[in-house]
Amino acid sequence: MSELWTWLAIAGVTLSTFVTRAGLLLLGERVRLPAIVDQALAYAPACALAAIVVPDLAIAGGEVRLDPGNFRLVGALAAAAVYVATRSFVATIAAGMAVFTALRLLA
Repeated sequence: MSELWTWLAIAGVTLSTFVTRAGLLLLGERVRLPAIVDQALAYAPACALAAIVVPDLAIAGGEVRLDPGNFRLVGALAAAAVYVATRSFVATIAAGMAVFTALRLLA
């Protein structure tokens, strides 16, 4: 009986994933999203990236560390400052990695 429940769970998750991801594509022009939803969806990629990156920057050694001893966080803050000043992705990456590497080598 447990094998049947396993297959039913797999089928249910598959169906729910298909419906939620393909629903708007299959309905096409028949469904129009409100303007506010379209505006909100413009921020979805940035939110997803932040959800992936921020925990890696804030957690060091298995605990949340928001102090100068967290070299990844300091490097990311330096990179953000360089990006705000220059709007250059290459300079941003170079500055972040330079600060991170210097702190690791000097520690």
